[in-house]
Amino acid sequence: MIQEEQGQESSPTLIDKNFPLFSKPRKPKPNKTTKPSQNLNSQTPQIEKVSSTSDSAAAAATTTAFSDLGLAEWAIETCKELRMRKPTPVQTHCIPKILAGRDVLGIAQTGSGKTAAFALPILHRLAEDPYGVFALVITPTRELAFQLAEQFTALGSCLHLRCSVVVGGMDMITQAKALASRPHVVVATPGRIKVLLEDNPDIPKVFQRTQFLVLDEADRVLDVGFEDELRVVFQCLPKKRQTLLFSATMTDDLETLLELSANKAFFYEAYEGFRTVETLKQQYLFIPKTVKDAYLVHILSKMEEMNIRSAMIFVSRCRDCHLLSLLLEELEVEAAALHSLKSQALRLSAVQHFKSGRVSILLSTDVASRGLDIPTVDLVINYDLPRYPRDYVHRVGRTARAGRGGLAVSFVTENDVDLVHEIEAELGKQLENFECKENEVLSDFTKVCKAKRVATMKMMDDGFEEKVNGRKKQKLKTLAEKGLLKKRSKKRKRGTFAKNSDES
Repeated sequence: MIQEEQGQESSPTLIDKNFPLFSKPRKPKPNKTTKPSQNLNSQTPQIEKVSSTSDSAAAAATTTAFSDLGLAEWAIETCKELRMRKPTPVQTHCIPKILAGRDVLGIAQTGSGKTAAFALPILHRLAEDPYGVFALVITPTRELAFQLAEQFTALGSCLHLRCSVVVGGMDMITQAKALASRPHVVVATPGRIKVLLEDNPDIPKVFQRTQFLVLDEADRVLDVGFEDELRVVFQCLPKKRQTLLFSATMTDDLETLLELSANKAFFYEAYEGFRTVETLKQQYLFIPKTVKDAYLVHILSKMEEMNIRSAMIFVSRCRDCHLLSLLLEELEVEAAALHSLKSQALRLSAVQHFKSGRVSILLSTDVASRGLDIPTVDLVINYDLPRYPRDYVHRVGRTARAGRGGLAVSFVTENDVDLVHEIEAELGKQLENFECKENEVLSDFTKVCKAKRVATMKMMDDGFEEKVNGRKKQKLKTLAEKGLLKKRSKKRKRGTFAKNSDES
Protein backbone atom coordinates (compact mmCIF):
# COMPACT_ATOMS: atom_id res chain seq x y z
CA MET A 1 0.00 0.00 0.00
CA ILE A 2 1.32 3.43 -0.82
CA GLN A 3 1.29 5.47 2.34
CA GLU A 4 1.56 8.98 0.94
CA GLU A 5 -2.22 8.99 0.75
CA GLN A 6 -4.51 8.38 3.68
CA GLY A 7 -7.67 6.67 2.55
CA GLN A 8 -10.09 5.67 -0.13
CA GLU A 9 -13.70 5.15 -0.98
CA SER A 10 -15.37 1.93 -2.11
CA SER A 11 -15.39 1.40 -5.86
CA PRO A 12 -18.00 -0.33 -7.99
CA THR A 13 -17.92 -3.99 -7.09
CA LEU A 14 -15.88 -6.29 -9.30
CA ILE A 15 -18.37 -8.63 -11.01
CA ASP A 16 -17.25 -10.67 -14.00
CA LYS A 17 -19.98 -12.94 -15.36
CA ASN A 18 -17.43 -15.27 -16.91
CA PHE A 19 -15.43 -15.60 -13.72
CA PRO A 20 -17.80 -15.02 -10.80
CA LEU A 21 -16.43 -14.48 -7.33
CA PHE A 22 -18.84 -17.01 -5.88
CA SER A 23 -19.19 -20.46 -7.40
CA LYS A 24 -22.27 -22.48 -8.22
CA PRO A 25 -23.31 -24.79 -5.38
CA ARG A 26 -21.79 -28.25 -5.31
CA LYS A 27 -22.47 -31.28 -3.19
CA PRO A 28 -19.91 -31.82 -0.43
CA LYS A 29 -18.36 -35.18 0.25
CA PRO A 30 -19.91 -37.22 3.07
CA ASN A 31 -18.39 -36.20 6.35
CA LYS A 32 -17.89 -39.19 8.62
CA THR A 33 -17.20 -37.07 11.65
CA THR A 34 -20.37 -35.02 11.34
CA LYS A 35 -23.17 -35.84 13.74
CA PRO A 36 -26.42 -37.05 12.10
CA SER A 37 -28.39 -34.24 13.70
CA GLN A 38 -26.45 -31.64 11.70
CA ASN A 39 -27.39 -33.20 8.31
CA LEU A 40 -25.05 -30.83 6.47
CA ASN A 41 -25.70 -32.31 3.00
CA SER A 42 -29.38 -31.49 3.09
CA GLN A 43 -28.90 -27.72 3.19
CA THR A 44 -29.95 -25.76 0.11
CA PRO A 45 -28.13 -22.62 -1.06
CA GLN A 46 -29.65 -19.47 0.33
CA ILE A 47 -28.71 -16.21 1.94
CA GLU A 48 -28.67 -16.96 5.61
CA LYS A 49 -27.79 -14.11 7.90
CA VAL A 50 -26.82 -14.78 11.50
CA SER A 51 -25.94 -12.08 13.97
CA SER A 52 -24.05 -12.86 17.15
CA THR A 53 -26.28 -10.39 18.96
CA SER A 54 -29.21 -12.81 18.71
CA ASP A 55 -30.15 -15.08 21.60
CA SER A 56 -29.54 -18.26 19.59
CA ALA A 57 -26.08 -17.10 18.59
CA ALA A 58 -25.24 -16.24 22.18
CA ALA A 59 -26.41 -19.64 23.34
CA ALA A 60 -24.35 -21.40 20.68
CA ALA A 61 -21.28 -19.44 21.65
CA THR A 62 -21.51 -20.61 25.26
CA THR A 63 -22.33 -24.28 24.64
CA THR A 64 -20.43 -25.34 21.50
CA ALA A 65 -17.10 -27.17 21.56
CA PHE A 66 -14.82 -27.91 18.60
CA SER A 67 -16.03 -31.50 18.73
CA ASP A 68 -19.57 -30.28 17.89
CA LEU A 69 -18.55 -28.56 14.66
CA GLY A 70 -17.94 -31.64 12.50
CA LEU A 71 -14.16 -31.37 12.49
CA ALA A 72 -11.93 -34.44 12.33
CA GLU A 73 -10.41 -35.78 15.53
CA TRP A 74 -6.90 -34.69 14.56
CA ALA A 75 -8.14 -31.09 14.14
CA ILE A 76 -9.78 -31.18 17.57
CA GLU A 77 -6.55 -32.46 19.13
CA THR A 78 -4.55 -29.77 17.34
CA CYS A 79 -6.84 -27.09 18.78
CA LYS A 80 -6.23 -28.50 22.27
CA GLU A 81 -2.45 -28.47 21.73
CA LEU A 82 -2.66 -24.84 20.61
CA ARG A 83 -4.75 -24.02 23.72
CA MET A 84 -7.85 -23.20 21.68
CA ARG A 85 -10.24 -24.43 24.34
CA LYS A 86 -13.55 -23.30 22.86
CA PRO A 87 -14.56 -21.99 19.42
CA THR A 88 -15.36 -18.31 19.10
CA PRO A 89 -18.77 -17.26 17.71
CA VAL A 90 -17.42 -16.72 14.18
CA GLN A 91 -15.87 -20.20 14.27
CA THR A 92 -19.04 -21.76 15.71
CA HIS A 93 -21.24 -20.43 12.92
CA CYS A 94 -18.90 -20.54 9.91
CA ILE A 95 -17.00 -23.84 10.26
CA PRO A 96 -20.06 -26.13 9.79
CA LYS A 97 -21.21 -24.08 6.78
CA ILE A 98 -17.79 -24.33 5.12
CA LEU A 99 -17.69 -28.08 5.77
CA ALA A 100 -21.14 -28.26 4.14
CA GLY A 101 -19.74 -26.80 0.91
CA ARG A 102 -21.24 -23.33 1.31
CA ASP A 103 -19.65 -20.05 0.33
CA VAL A 104 -19.28 -17.89 3.42
CA LEU A 105 -19.03 -14.17 4.11
CA GLY A 106 -17.97 -13.67 7.73
CA ILE A 107 -17.84 -10.27 9.42
CA ALA A 108 -16.34 -10.28 12.90
CA GLN A 109 -14.33 -7.88 15.01
CA THR A 110 -10.54 -7.99 15.15
CA GLY A 111 -9.08 -10.69 17.36
CA SER A 112 -12.17 -12.91 17.10
CA GLY A 113 -10.48 -15.93 15.49
CA LYS A 114 -11.44 -15.43 11.84
CA THR A 115 -8.31 -17.16 10.53
CA ALA A 116 -9.09 -20.43 12.30
CA ALA A 117 -12.72 -20.11 11.13
CA PHE A 118 -11.61 -20.75 7.54
CA ALA A 119 -8.27 -22.55 8.06
CA LEU A 120 -9.68 -25.45 10.13
CA PRO A 121 -12.39 -26.55 7.66
CA ILE A 122 -10.01 -26.12 4.71
CA LEU A 123 -7.44 -28.38 6.40
CA HIS A 124 -10.19 -30.85 7.35
CA ARG A 125 -11.20 -31.19 3.71
CA LEU A 126 -7.56 -31.28 2.55
CA ALA A 127 -6.87 -34.25 4.84
CA GLU A 128 -9.69 -36.18 3.13
CA ASP A 129 -8.28 -35.71 -0.39
CA PRO A 130 -4.81 -34.11 -0.42
CA TYR A 131 -3.56 -32.93 -3.79
CA GLY A 132 -1.97 -29.93 -5.48
CA VAL A 133 -2.83 -26.38 -4.54
CA PHE A 134 -5.96 -27.01 -2.51
CA ALA A 135 -6.50 -23.42 -1.30
CA LEU A 136 -5.48 -19.94 -2.45
CA VAL A 137 -5.62 -17.24 0.21
CA ILE A 138 -5.46 -13.60 -0.95
CA THR A 139 -4.58 -10.95 1.61
CA PRO A 140 -3.75 -7.24 1.18
CA THR A 141 -0.40 -6.93 2.98
CA ARG A 142 2.84 -8.86 3.06
CA GLU A 143 3.09 -8.99 6.83
CA LEU A 144 -0.38 -10.46 7.10
CA ALA A 145 0.47 -13.05 4.42
CA PHE A 146 3.37 -14.39 6.48
CA GLN A 147 1.24 -14.45 9.63
CA LEU A 148 -1.52 -16.39 7.85
CA ALA A 149 1.05 -18.91 6.59
CA GLU A 150 2.33 -19.40 10.12
CA GLN A 151 -1.19 -20.05 11.39
CA PHE A 152 -1.96 -22.52 8.60
CA THR A 153 1.30 -24.34 9.33
CA ALA A 154 0.54 -24.54 13.04
CA LEU A 155 -3.04 -25.78 12.55
CA GLY A 156 -1.93 -28.29 9.90
CA SER A 157 1.24 -29.46 11.66
CA CYS A 158 0.17 -33.11 11.89
CA LEU A 159 -0.66 -33.14 8.16
CA HIS A 160 2.89 -32.10 7.17
CA LEU A 161 1.27 -29.18 5.40
CA ARG A 162 3.21 -27.47 2.62
CA CYS A 163 2.39 -23.76 2.53
CA SER A 164 3.97 -21.15 0.24
CA VAL A 165 3.95 -17.37 0.63
CA VAL A 166 3.90 -15.31 -2.56
CA VAL A 167 4.44 -11.59 -1.92
CA GLY A 168 6.28 -8.64 -3.40
CA GLY A 169 9.81 -7.79 -2.40
CA MET A 170 10.97 -11.42 -2.72
CA ASP A 171 12.69 -13.35 -5.53
CA MET A 172 10.11 -14.24 -8.20
CA ILE A 173 12.08 -17.19 -9.61
CA THR A 174 12.15 -18.84 -6.20
CA GLN A 175 8.42 -18.20 -5.79
CA ALA A 176 7.63 -19.63 -9.23
CA LYS A 177 9.58 -22.80 -8.37
CA ALA A 178 7.69 -23.07 -5.07
CA LEU A 179 4.34 -22.86 -6.90
CA ALA A 180 5.47 -25.40 -9.49
CA SER A 181 6.02 -27.88 -6.65
CA ARG A 182 2.27 -27.57 -5.93
CA PRO A 183 2.09 -26.74 -2.21
CA HIS A 184 -1.19 -27.48 -0.44
CA VAL A 185 -1.90 -23.85 0.49
CA VAL A 186 -0.74 -20.65 -1.21
CA VAL A 187 -0.97 -17.34 0.66
CA ALA A 188 -0.45 -14.38 -1.66
CA THR A 189 -0.82 -10.66 -2.09
CA PRO A 190 -2.76 -9.66 -5.24
CA GLY A 191 0.01 -7.87 -7.14
CA ARG A 192 2.66 -10.59 -6.95
CA ILE A 193 0.34 -13.50 -7.74
CA LYS A 194 -0.91 -11.57 -10.79
CA VAL A 195 2.63 -11.09 -12.10
CA LEU A 196 3.49 -14.77 -11.65
CA LEU A 197 0.29 -15.91 -13.35
CA GLU A 198 0.85 -13.62 -16.33
CA ASP A 199 4.60 -14.07 -16.79
CA ASN A 200 4.85 -17.84 -16.39
CA PRO A 201 2.54 -19.96 -18.61
CA ASP A 202 2.98 -23.00 -16.34
CA ILE A 203 1.75 -21.29 -13.17
CA PRO A 204 -1.99 -20.99 -14.08
CA LYS A 205 -2.15 -24.78 -14.47
CA VAL A 206 -1.18 -25.12 -10.81
CA PHE A 207 -4.54 -23.65 -9.75
CA GLN A 208 -6.82 -25.60 -12.11
CA ARG A 209 -8.08 -27.87 -9.31
CA THR A 210 -8.05 -25.40 -6.43
CA GLN A 211 -11.04 -25.99 -4.17
CA PHE A 212 -10.96 -22.87 -1.99
CA LEU A 213 -10.47 -19.17 -2.66
CA VAL A 214 -10.17 -17.09 0.51
CA LEU A 215 -10.15 -13.29 0.58
CA ASP A 216 -8.87 -12.29 4.00
CA GLU A 217 -9.52 -8.66 4.95
CA ALA A 218 -11.96 -8.85 2.04
CA ASP A 219 -13.10 -5.23 2.26
CA ARG A 220 -9.57 -4.08 1.46
CA VAL A 221 -8.82 -6.78 -1.14
CA LEU A 222 -11.94 -5.79 -3.12
CA ASP A 223 -10.87 -2.14 -3.28
CA VAL A 224 -10.40 -0.61 -6.73
CA GLY A 225 -6.60 -0.85 -6.58
CA PHE A 226 -6.76 -4.65 -6.81
CA GLU A 227 -9.41 -5.00 -9.53
CA ASP A 228 -7.01 -6.03 -12.32
CA GLU A 229 -5.17 -8.44 -10.05
CA LEU A 230 -8.34 -10.22 -8.94
CA ARG A 231 -9.56 -10.55 -12.51
CA VAL A 232 -6.39 -12.43 -13.46
CA VAL A 233 -6.72 -14.67 -10.40
CA PHE A 234 -10.37 -15.53 -11.16
CA GLN A 235 -9.48 -16.57 -14.71
CA CYS A 236 -7.10 -19.23 -13.41
CA LEU A 237 -9.43 -20.75 -10.80
CA PRO A 238 -12.12 -23.36 -11.46
CA LYS A 239 -15.71 -22.13 -11.34
CA LYS A 240 -16.64 -25.00 -9.04
CA ARG A 241 -14.95 -23.89 -5.88
CA GLN A 242 -15.81 -22.47 -2.49
CA THR A 243 -15.24 -18.78 -1.90
CA LEU A 244 -14.72 -17.53 1.65
CA LEU A 245 -14.64 -13.83 2.49
CA PHE A 246 -13.70 -12.61 5.96
CA SER A 247 -13.39 -9.05 7.24
CA ALA A 248 -13.73 -6.94 10.34
CA THR A 249 -15.88 -4.34 8.55
CA MET A 250 -18.81 -4.56 6.15
CA THR A 251 -18.72 -2.46 2.98
CA ASP A 252 -21.04 -1.75 0.06
CA ASP A 253 -18.87 -3.97 -2.16
CA LEU A 254 -19.35 -6.94 0.15
CA GLU A 255 -23.10 -6.32 0.38
CA THR A 256 -23.40 -6.24 -3.42
CA LEU A 257 -21.37 -9.42 -3.86
CA LEU A 258 -23.53 -11.18 -1.32
CA GLU A 259 -26.70 -10.25 -3.21
CA LEU A 260 -25.29 -11.22 -6.62
CA SER A 261 -23.62 -14.49 -5.58
CA ALA A 262 -24.64 -17.54 -7.62
CA ASN A 263 -24.32 -19.77 -4.58
CA LYS A 264 -26.30 -17.73 -2.05
CA ALA A 265 -23.63 -17.43 0.57
CA PHE A 266 -23.97 -17.96 4.29
CA PHE A 267 -23.57 -14.55 5.89
CA TYR A 268 -22.39 -14.28 9.48
CA GLU A 269 -22.19 -10.83 11.04
CA ALA A 270 -20.80 -10.55 14.53
CA TYR A 271 -22.00 -7.00 15.08
CA GLU A 272 -23.77 -4.14 13.36
CA GLY A 273 -21.84 -1.15 12.07
CA PHE A 274 -18.37 -0.17 13.26
CA ARG A 275 -17.67 -1.34 16.76
CA THR A 276 -14.67 -2.07 18.89
CA VAL A 277 -14.37 -4.55 21.73
CA GLU A 278 -15.73 -3.59 25.13
CA THR A 279 -12.39 -4.28 26.85
CA LEU A 280 -10.72 -1.47 24.87
CA LYS A 281 -10.36 1.97 26.47
CA GLN A 282 -10.53 4.64 23.76
CA GLN A 283 -9.23 8.09 24.58
CA TYR A 284 -8.01 11.23 22.83
CA LEU A 285 -5.60 14.11 23.34
CA PHE A 286 -6.58 17.49 21.89
CA ILE A 287 -3.24 19.20 21.23
CA PRO A 288 -1.60 21.61 18.76
CA LYS A 289 0.15 19.93 15.84
CA THR A 290 3.48 21.46 16.81
CA VAL A 291 3.68 19.53 20.09
CA LYS A 292 2.62 16.07 18.88
CA ASP A 293 6.18 14.78 19.02
CA ALA A 294 6.68 15.99 22.60
CA TYR A 295 3.45 14.30 23.76
CA LEU A 296 4.38 11.09 21.97
CA VAL A 297 7.80 10.94 23.60
CA HIS A 298 6.26 11.69 27.01
CA ILE A 299 3.67 8.91 26.75
CA LEU A 300 6.31 6.41 25.63
CA SER A 301 8.48 7.36 28.59
CA LYS A 302 5.56 6.43 30.90
CA MET A 303 4.99 2.94 29.46
CA GLU A 304 6.53 1.09 32.40
CA GLU A 305 4.63 3.25 34.87
CA MET A 306 1.38 2.48 33.00
CA ASN A 307 2.15 -1.28 32.92
CA ILE A 308 2.31 -1.26 29.12
CA ARG A 309 4.34 -4.10 27.64
CA SER A 310 4.43 -2.85 24.06
CA ALA A 311 2.91 -0.11 21.93
CA MET A 312 2.06 0.45 18.27
CA ILE A 313 2.10 3.96 16.82
CA PHE A 314 0.23 4.62 13.56
CA VAL A 315 1.08 7.43 11.16
CA SER A 316 -0.37 8.18 7.75
CA ARG A 317 2.74 8.59 5.61
CA CYS A 318 5.99 6.70 5.07
CA ARG A 319 7.92 9.95 5.45
CA ASP A 320 6.51 10.64 8.92
CA CYS A 321 7.11 7.05 9.99
CA HIS A 322 10.76 7.24 8.98
CA LEU A 323 11.23 10.66 10.57
CA LEU A 324 9.71 9.51 13.88
CA SER A 325 11.97 6.46 13.94
CA LEU A 326 15.03 8.71 13.50
CA LEU A 327 13.68 11.06 16.19
CA LEU A 328 13.25 8.25 18.71
CA GLU A 329 16.68 6.88 17.80
CA GLU A 330 18.20 10.30 18.52
CA LEU A 331 16.45 10.31 21.91
CA GLU A 332 17.77 6.75 22.60
CA VAL A 333 14.29 5.22 22.56
CA GLU A 334 14.38 1.77 20.95
CA ALA A 335 11.72 1.31 18.29
CA ALA A 336 11.15 -0.62 15.08
CA ALA A 337 9.69 1.04 11.97
CA LEU A 338 7.45 -0.55 9.36
CA HIS A 339 6.39 1.06 6.08
CA SER A 340 6.23 0.24 2.37
CA LEU A 341 9.45 2.06 1.42
CA LYS A 342 11.49 -0.45 3.42
CA SER A 343 12.86 -3.60 1.83
CA GLN A 344 10.92 -6.78 2.55
CA ALA A 345 13.79 -8.16 4.62
CA LEU A 346 13.80 -5.07 6.85
CA ARG A 347 10.00 -5.18 7.16
CA LEU A 348 10.03 -8.80 8.29
CA SER A 349 12.87 -8.02 10.68
CA ALA A 350 10.93 -5.12 12.23
CA VAL A 351 7.85 -7.28 12.81
CA GLN A 352 9.93 -10.13 14.23
CA HIS A 353 11.81 -7.86 16.62
CA PHE A 354 8.51 -6.43 17.86
CA LYS A 355 6.78 -9.80 18.17
CA SER A 356 9.72 -11.32 20.03
CA GLY A 357 9.87 -8.42 22.50
CA ARG A 358 13.34 -7.25 21.48
CA VAL A 359 11.78 -3.82 20.98
CA SER A 360 8.62 -2.69 22.71
CA ILE A 361 7.60 0.06 20.25
CA LEU A 362 6.53 -0.34 16.62
CA LEU A 363 6.06 2.70 14.37
CA SER A 364 3.95 1.88 11.35
CA THR A 365 1.80 3.10 8.53
CA ASP A 366 -1.39 1.18 7.83
CA VAL A 367 0.56 -1.84 6.56
CA ALA A 368 0.32 -3.13 10.15
CA SER A 369 -3.28 -2.11 10.82
CA ARG A 370 -4.79 -5.31 9.40
CA GLY A 371 -4.85 -8.69 11.06
CA LEU A 372 -1.49 -8.71 12.85
CA ASP A 373 -1.96 -10.61 16.09
CA ILE A 374 0.56 -9.64 18.79
CA PRO A 375 -0.91 -10.45 22.24
CA THR A 376 1.46 -8.17 24.18
CA VAL A 377 0.26 -4.94 22.53
CA ASP A 378 -1.32 -2.94 25.34
CA LEU A 379 -1.30 0.50 23.73
CA VAL A 380 -2.16 1.86 20.28
CA ILE A 381 -1.42 5.51 19.52
CA ASN A 382 -2.95 7.22 16.49
CA TYR A 383 -0.27 9.83 15.87
CA ASP A 384 -2.31 10.71 12.78
CA LEU A 385 -6.04 10.02 12.69
CA PRO A 386 -7.17 7.82 9.78
CA ARG A 387 -9.63 9.26 7.26
CA TYR A 388 -12.30 6.63 7.71
CA PRO A 389 -13.88 4.99 10.78
CA ARG A 390 -13.23 1.48 9.44
CA ASP A 391 -9.48 2.22 9.35
CA TYR A 392 -9.69 3.44 12.94
CA VAL A 393 -11.39 0.16 13.93
CA HIS A 394 -8.64 -1.90 12.32
CA ARG A 395 -5.87 0.15 13.91
CA VAL A 396 -7.12 0.07 17.49
CA GLY A 397 -7.95 -3.62 17.03
CA ARG A 398 -4.24 -4.39 17.37
CA THR A 399 -4.77 -4.25 21.12
CA ALA A 400 -7.48 -5.66 23.41
CA ARG A 401 -7.47 -8.86 21.35
CA ALA A 402 -9.30 -12.05 22.36
CA GLY A 403 -10.96 -10.46 25.38
CA ARG A 404 -7.83 -8.82 26.79
CA GLY A 405 -7.68 -5.22 27.93
CA GLY A 406 -6.03 -2.42 26.00
CA LEU A 407 -5.75 1.35 25.52
CA ALA A 408 -6.05 3.41 22.34
CA VAL A 409 -5.01 7.07 22.38
CA SER A 410 -5.65 9.35 19.40
CA PHE A 411 -3.89 12.66 18.88
CA VAL A 412 -6.48 15.22 17.75
CA THR A 413 -5.39 18.59 16.35
CA GLU A 414 -7.52 21.54 15.30
CA ASN A 415 -7.71 20.06 11.78
CA ASP A 416 -8.96 16.67 13.02
CA VAL A 417 -12.13 17.67 14.86
CA ASP A 418 -14.46 16.61 12.05
CA LEU A 419 -12.62 13.31 11.67
CA VAL A 420 -12.94 12.40 15.33
CA HIS A 421 -16.64 13.32 15.30
CA GLU A 422 -17.17 11.00 12.32
CA ILE A 423 -15.40 8.19 14.16
CA GLU A 424 -17.48 8.75 17.30
CA ALA A 425 -20.69 8.83 15.27
CA GLU A 426 -19.89 5.51 13.61
CA LEU A 427 -18.79 3.90 16.87
CA GLY A 428 -21.87 5.14 18.70
CA LYS A 429 -19.78 6.36 21.62
CA GLN A 430 -17.60 9.30 22.56
CA LEU A 431 -13.87 9.02 23.14
CA GLU A 432 -12.71 9.86 26.64
CA ASN A 433 -10.10 12.48 27.44
CA PHE A 434 -6.59 11.15 28.10
CA GLU A 435 -5.10 12.71 31.21
CA CYS A 436 -1.64 14.12 30.61
CA LYS A 437 0.28 16.72 32.63
CA GLU A 438 1.15 19.51 30.24
CA ASN A 439 4.00 20.92 32.34
CA GLU A 440 5.79 17.53 32.33
CA VAL A 441 5.41 17.23 28.58
CA LEU A 442 6.68 20.71 27.80
CA SER A 443 9.66 20.36 30.10
CA ASP A 444 11.33 18.21 27.45
CA PHE A 445 10.00 20.20 24.48
CA THR A 446 13.36 21.83 23.65
CA LYS A 447 15.17 18.48 23.73
CA VAL A 448 12.58 16.92 21.42
CA CYS A 449 12.79 19.84 18.97
CA LYS A 450 16.59 19.55 18.78
CA ALA A 451 16.33 15.82 18.21
CA LYS A 452 13.80 16.38 15.42
CA ARG A 453 16.12 18.82 13.64
CA VAL A 454 18.90 16.24 13.74
CA ALA A 455 16.50 13.53 12.54
CA THR A 456 15.38 15.72 9.63
CA MET A 457 18.98 16.28 8.54
CA LYS A 458 19.66 12.53 8.75
CA MET A 459 16.64 11.83 6.60
CA MET A 460 17.92 14.26 3.95
CA ASP A 461 21.38 12.68 4.06
CA ASP A 462 20.12 9.10 3.67
CA GLY A 463 18.20 10.00 0.49
CA PHE A 464 14.77 9.12 1.84
CA GLU A 465 13.11 12.08 0.14
CA GLU A 466 14.40 10.78 -3.18
CA LYS A 467 12.73 7.43 -2.47
CA VAL A 468 9.46 9.22 -1.76
CA ASN A 469 9.66 11.22 -4.97
CA GLY A 470 10.58 8.12 -6.94
CA ARG A 471 7.55 6.32 -5.52
CA LYS A 472 5.28 9.19 -6.51
CA LYS A 473 6.56 9.10 -10.09
CA GLN A 474 6.07 5.34 -10.25
CA LYS A 475 2.56 5.69 -8.90
CA LEU A 476 1.66 8.28 -11.53
CA LYS A 477 3.05 5.99 -14.22
CA THR A 478 0.95 3.08 -12.93
CA LEU A 479 -2.18 5.25 -12.86
CA ALA A 480 -1.55 6.42 -16.40
CA GLU A 481 -1.15 2.80 -17.57
CA LYS A 482 -4.44 1.87 -15.91
CA GLY A 483 -6.22 4.90 -17.35
CA LEU A 484 -6.96 6.31 -13.88
CA LEU A 485 -4.86 9.45 -14.06
CA LYS A 486 -7.75 11.72 -15.10
CA LYS A 487 -9.72 10.73 -11.99
CA ARG A 488 -6.87 11.46 -9.63
CA SER A 489 -7.40 15.15 -8.87
CA LYS A 490 -11.14 14.76 -8.35
CA LYS A 491 -10.73 11.82 -6.01
CA ARG A 492 -7.99 13.45 -3.99
CA LYS A 493 -10.31 16.32 -3.11
CA ARG A 494 -12.53 13.76 -1.43
CA GLY A 495 -9.54 12.03 0.13
CA THR A 496 -10.28 8.85 -1.80
CA PHE A 497 -7.24 8.45 -4.03
CA ALA A 498 -7.08 4.67 -4.40
CA LYS A 499 -4.35 2.62 -2.76
CA ASN A 500 -2.97 0.41 -5.48
CA SER A 501 -1.14 -2.89 -5.21
CA ASP A 502 2.23 -1.64 -3.95
CA GLU A 503 1.78 -3.81 -0.87
CA SER A 504 1.74 -6.88 -3.10
